[in-house]
Amino acid sequence: MSGASVLYDAPGPRARVRNMITAVLTVLVFAAILGWVIWKFAAADQFTAAKWEPFLTANLWKNYILEGVQGTLTAAALSIVLALVLGCVLGVGRLSPVRWISWTCATVVEFFRAVPVLIMMLFAYALFAEYDVFPSKQLALAGVVTGLTLYNGAVIAEIVRTGVHALPRGQAEAASALGLTWLQTMRSILLPQAITSMLPVLVSQMVVVLKDTAIGYQITFIEMVRQGTSVGTSYGNLIPALMVIAVLMISLNFGLSWFATWLEARLRRSKKGPEPVTPKEFVQDGSAV
Repeated sequence: MSGASVLYDAPGPRARVRNMITAVLTVLVFAAILGWVIWKFAAADQFTAAKWEPFLTANLWKNYILEGVQGTLTAAALSIVLALVLGCVLGVGRLSPVRWISWTCATVVEFFRAVPVLIMMLFAYALFAEYDVFPSKQLALAGVVTGLTLYNGAVIAEIVRTGVHALPRGQAEAASALGLTWLQTMRSILLPQAITSMLPVLVSQMVVVLKDTAIGYQITFIEMVRQGTSVGTSYGNLIPALMVIAVLMISLNFGLSWFATWLEARLRRSKKGPEPVTPKEFVQDGSAV
């Protein structure tokens, strides 16, 4: 086995040529498919100026697009914050040495992970409407936020539990030897390191939250995809409208990913967000960081 990698043998000259040919053919196939799609859209007059002209008017953006963007960002922001809080509580609860707390949190996590997001949105929407929990104008937003919070909170709980388990066990043992309680150890030693190392996974889940706000279309929630289809129906330019919405959604996801990358780098440089200690470093130092 080659010294360059412990996972696979380094490719030889023939393998490199074969990989290069495969990569070139793959690119050509995708380029051909993309070209065919563009050609079909052009043949259907989807790129004519008349279909794109409405997007040059301020009224369309003010009355349709920006309202959808606001709805998407509002639902995503509320759901992300609440899901992070719920996920941390459930994740720490699953790690609790108290058996009934651990079992209760595990049951809640497994239940909400198993129920589809749309079902939770519909149920929450109907429940809130039946008992007048929220004003009628906020019912759809409350249903979307509730469904996204419960599902993604359960997923984040598993991420937290896995992140804490990935840390060297000696750190918890050292904290116990120093007289720290389980809660103090979790709050001061394990969670700060775990959260820093889990940021890439958490960002991926936040992107899922942002995209899943589009499911709120089923309960009349005003978000980007719903507004895009409304524009397409009103102006007869459904494909261009969805293209614009897709560009906006991709831009928001890239912005969220960039912010998380910046935050992760900042936390790793900060004393409050130390980089997790590897088992090798722990053995060499003989003590936890």
